[in-house]
Amino acid sequence: MTSPSPSPKTPGWLDWYREPSAPAFRLPPGTVDAHCHVFGPQAEFPFAPERKYTPCDGGKEDLFALRDHLGVARNVIVQATCHGADNSAMADAVRSAGGRARGIATVRPDVARSELLALDAAGVRGVRFNFVRRLVDTSPADDLLTIARKVAPLGWHVVLYFESADLPELEGFFGSLPVPLVVDHMGRPDVTRPVDGPQFTRFLRFVADNDVWVKVSCPERLSVTGPAALDGERHAYTDVVPFGRRVVEEFPDRVLWGTDWPHPNLTDHMPDDGLLVDHIPHVAVTAEQRHKLLVANPMGLYWPGEDF
Repeated sequence: MTSPSPSPKTPGWLDWYREPSAPAFRLPPGTVDAHCHVFGPQAEFPFAPERKYTPCDGGKEDLFALRDHLGVARNVIVQATCHGADNSAMADAVRSAGGRARGIATVRPDVARSELLALDAAGVRGVRFNFVRRLVDTSPADDLLTIARKVAPLGWHVVLYFESADLPELEGFFGSLPVPLVVDHMGRPDVTRPVDGPQFTRFLRFVADNDVWVKVSCPERLSVTGPAALDGERHAYTDVVPFGRRVVEEFPDRVLWGTDWPHPNLTDHMPDDGLLVDHIPHVAVTAEQRHKLLVANPMGLYWPGEDF
């Protein structure tokens, strides 16, 4: 039986940057990239029929090569929406990392306990709930609560992906979930609004009032000013800096960082991952803040009890 032909990429798809620069900022030993993905490769791990986009391939070998190039020690691999609830590619990458990766899965409400136990054994430590309307059709609260109750006995957490404008209608449901929460990309704030304005202040209050971790990640998705450097220095996405710095200052023990490689669904530009590393010292300005953001916090959440 012949394998189906690979589907063509979504028109206008931007492929990941294959020659990232060497960062000027040297990551501390033990750094964890706490938000990245794998795409296929499609010939081995077909994309889900119900997907909203068809990406380029970005498999585990490419991810591990980037890990080593940047000086990252470990990865947390988040299930990509193009794979739906088939976690095969993600789980394979986690297993192949030899203990240097953890996974975040996507599951359906009828997931069997045996499947959850198998994912747990592979290194999965959470599930992702996606509320971004352009990426998923619906996110029914009852179904998601069922999933959260199923994964809670495993000590897993829930990763939340939402737009900042939608937080008012979602935060009550989020607060009802019986597990720790991890928010992707600072809740996607509108960086054209003041960092001390009502929208971001509400997000910070939500974090303070609940058991929430925050990923200080994806400045390339949030920025309006873009990747242009200042005075020839490697200082990009400057309009995002005040938001990241505020989160790091207020919640130093509950922040995480990640590359978001291979950067799905970008339409403006594809970031240089070396430049994303050089964004870190602008939001985490002290050595102590950087160590917590990059090493101590993700190790405590994903590898509790293990040495850095």
